[in-house]
Amino acid sequence: MEEIRFCPSHGFYRGETCSCGVKGEVVLSKERVEKLGKFVSGILRHFPDKFDLEIDENGWVSFEALVKIVQRKYRWANRWVLKAMVYSDEKKRYELKGDKIRARYGHSIDVKLNDMPEASEDVLYYGTSEEEANRMLEIGIKPVNQTYVHLSTKIERSLEVAGLRTKKPIIFEIDAKQAKIDGIRILKANDSIALAKEIPAKYIKKVHQYSSS
Repeated sequence: MEEIRFCPSHGFYRGETCSCGVKGEVVLSKERVEKLGKFVSGILRHFPDKFDLEIDENGWVSFEALVKIVQRKYRWANRWVLKAMVYSDEKKRYELKGDKIRARYGHSIDVKLNDMPEASEDVLYYGTSEEEANRMLEIGIKPVNQTYVHLSTKIERSLEVAGLRTKKPIIFEIDAKQAKIDGIRILKANDSIALAKEIPAKYIKKVHQYSSS
């Protein structure tokens, strides 16, 4: 976890120095970035009802309402700090538009995401373990503890994700082009993540096996 700083020329960023070489003013320490990120993602992805936060079918909530909830737990987390977390996040977990904010992916609550663009990629990737791979080749890829299956736009990203769970990752190459032709809705959450309700086994067109040893 990296601290968040502010560069007068380029705005919020994470790490010691901005891409321009300037060492900007610290906005949030590493510890506060971690605490705030976990709390906000929990609210937007999993339990908005716990705080009586109204969320629409596309995952949007009132930014000002979220600020008030966050400030009740962390007095230092004003709207400027919350925007710093959103704009500096290289993984683009959140989307801020006008007076609304949402998580782009990772939901366990039922969201439709109807206003999210469709993924343009013809090929997508999914990383898993050997044990899970055998089952998925039979029944397809279904979400576990989440509303959507999370696919990667690049094989390197799927390797990174799978590598967190296993030393011998299996990477599926998904025929996204045919899946979309057949009516499967695949959404583009950000540059590296696409979402689908499920991927039937017939769209797994290649299996790549790797080992970290």
